[in-house]
Order: sequence, then structure tokens, then C-alpha cells
Amino acid sequence: MSAVLRAIVEPGFFTSGSVQVALAVATAVALVASAIGVFTVIRGQSFAGHSLADIGAAGGAGTFLIGVGPVWGFIAISVAAAGAMQAIGIERQRGRDLATGIVLGAGLGLAALFLFLDSTTANASSATYTILAGSMFAIGPSTVPVVIVFGGAALAIVAAIYRPLLLSSVSPELAAARGLPVRAIGALYLLALAAAVALSCLAIGAILSTALLIGPAAAALRLTRRPGLAIIGAAAIALAACWLGILLAYDSFYWPPHRYGWPVSFFIVALVVVFYLGARIGEKRRSRRAA
Repeated sequence: MSAVLRAIVEPGFFTSGSVQVALAVATAVALVASAIGVFTVIRGQSFAGHSLADIGAAGGAGTFLIGVGPVWGFIAISVAAAGAMQAIGIERQRGRDLATGIVLGAGLGLAALFLFLDSTTANASSATYTILAGSMFAIGPSTVPVVIVFGGAALAIVAAIYRPLLLSSVSPELAAARGLPVRAIGALYLLALAAAVALSCLAIGAILSTALLIGPAAAALRLTRRPGLAIIGAAAIALAACWLGILLAYDSFYWPPHRYGWPVSFFIVALVVVFYLGARIGEKRRSRRAA
């Protein structure tokens, strides 16, 4: 076993402080994104999740201007954008894309402004890359408690409203007929979604975070229609993609020409796509056997 590990894992992987922080952050983000991602797919609000991710670039770029960690910008702008979507009327099916599109346009405008202002400061290129594509090995240890607190809060929200959220996601009309506060449930879900998106932005960047939010959940729902099992399956897929992605990114520093490592976010997104395609193939084979 040790010989196999030495062949796969480059020296110093388990003792590297950057790797340990990356694994801790990736684990927390994967669990949060999986649970909330399943409801996002069921509710058909992938566009809202993608929009919050794109808007996150404005928060990350804005905090860089004032010298604050990007995690706070991602969280602040995502929560504010989710609140704006709720206020405009994202709960109404016919107004969902309209509310999302309006907030997305405003957020991208702010992102363009802040990234332009960032370009006039030192180290702007590395900051822009980190905001848009992530840099998990550059996350400081002090960020881990922040990720755990906000991730735990998002999971607590979903756990507290699990059954009402599931019913309102599958059939809003039936939920309303039973007297459930559909709008309040939707607002709490959006708050949890904002936290999940913000943490995903921190892990793999604003432009790629949707892959971690939607990919594992969509793959799991290809294999099972039971939401509880789908959440477990999505978590397993997301964890596998994140852990393997970190390992491959670390090993890539030793690949020829031994100059630069490949981005963690690239490996994670590529693995998510592979897992999703595998789930589709598995679903088709199962359907053929059933037929």
C-alpha cells in the first residue's frame, strides 16, 4: 500500500500546510454545495445559482480594493444579490428569469468596475485570476473557521426546512394549499444558496463555482430520484472530485517541465464533468435493463 501511495502521491503532500487547508476548505464546500445543489436542480434554479456565482466576482474584486479577504466579499455580495432577487419576485415562475437577469446585470456591472479598479493596483493579475478561477492553495488557515461557520449555517437552514422545502420545490401549489409559507421558505433557501455559492467561489473561483454546485447534484439525481440519497451521492461525488483535484494539482508541480502546477479548479471541474457523464451512462444502462 505504501508503495502504491508513493507512486501516486508526490512527497510532502500530507505534511504540506497549504494542502491541509485546501482539503479542509474543499471538504466543507463540497458538503454544503452538494446538499443545496440537489434542491437547486429540483427547483430548476440553476440559472439563479450561476448568476450568484458570476455576481460573486464583484464581491471578491471589491474586497481586494480595501484589503479584505475575498471570502467576505463573496458572502456579502451573494447574500445581497439573493435578497434583491427575492424582493423582485424570484418565487413567481414567470418572473424568475427576469428577477435573476436584472440582478445579474447589475452585479456584472459592479464586477467590471471593481476589476478595472483592481487592474490599476499592484498584483492585479494574480488577484483577478484568484477571484475568477480560484487558488485553493493560496487560502490562509484563518479562512477555514469562516468557511465552517457559514457552511454550517447553510446546512442548518436546509435541515430545518427540509420537508417544507422539498414539497415547495416539487409542487409550490400543493405547498401553498397546505398552508406552508412558500415565500418565506424560498427566501431561506436563497440565503442558503447564496452561502453555498460564495463558498464555492472561494474554492474554485466565481466563473467555475456553478460546476461544483450543479454538477454533482445533477449526476446524483441521474442515479436516484430520492432526495436524501441524491444528497449523499452528490456529496460523495463532490468530495471525490475535490480531493482528487487537489491531489492532481499538487502532483502537477512535479510534471515536466517542472515549472508550474496546473490549477486546482481545472481538475475539480474536469472530474465533475467525468462523474456526470459516468452517471448518464449508468442511467442509460439501467433504463435498458429495465426495458
